Amino acid sequence: MCRVLKVKPSSYYDWINRDISDQQIHRNQSELLVRAAHSETKERYGIERLHAHLSEQRHDISPYMVRSIKEEHSIKCRRHKRFKVTTDSNHNKLVYPNVLDQKFDASRPNQAWVSDITYIWTLEGWLYLAGVKDLYTKELVGYAINKRMTADLVCRALNMAIKNKGPSQGLIVQSDRGSQYCSHAYHKIIKQHQFKGSMSAKGNCFDNAPIESFSGEEHCSARKNELVYHQDYKTRFAAISDIIGYIELYYNQTRIQKGLGYKSPRQVWFDYYRQAA
Repeated sequence: MCRVLKVKPSSYYDWINRDISDQQIHRNQSELLVRAAHSETKERYGIERLHAHLSEQRHDISPYMVRSIKEEHSIKCRRHKRFKVTTDSNHNKLVYPNVLDQKFDASRPNQAWVSDITYIWTLEGWLYLAGVKDLYTKELVGYAINKRMTADLVCRALNMAIKNKGPSQGLIVQSDRGSQYCSHAYHKIIKQHQFKGSMSAKGNCFDNAPIESFSGEEHCSARKNELVYHQDYKTRFAAISDIIGYIELYYNQTRIQKGLGYKSPRQVWFDYYRQAA
């Protein structure tokens, strides 16, 4: 049943002829820009990073406006699935001392790297990702993906990082005490390049926190990440393709981080060597 609103004709015509205020025009334009930026960043950015992204594009929108628009229109980030960290430290293999000792403030690229293994579920079974991250640029400098979690997996990730960045002697390479990182093959690479091996204290995830959070959002649990979306991967191949695309095209190249002054790892890398030159 329809209801008849009792409105005077003069009031109705006054309403439809009323000019929209400049403030409302600005808000309407801001809403369109926030929606576009949210879509452009693949629904991954929270309020602070979305505001930084808009500011980089020279849009005059305050953080309060971004928050207000997101809340009013229920514009939310994608929900994160979990990567589980795998550490088997119950072994008698050689363990490096904790050289890094939670000193995560590097002053240059290739001063210290941190590494870890996580795993992703597919309908064909588990898939393992070993990553190596530079503490200064926050770039994932090396990685390897396989259906088996072996010493070869972490060795391939480290060798990729060495090939990509060509670090000098004395580089600190931090990991947990997992059996893969305590293998003879992994230690051989450390010794061959005259790096300094470093391992977190047993059971202390904070000693290796930067790599465990490499795909996490600010203010979120370290294991929440934006690498895997809502879908369940049907095949390992589909997951591998998505992960590589995320790392190479998004995380390293364009994903701005609060800890980097809202720059991407690649921007920080270029800025450092431009200043050095």
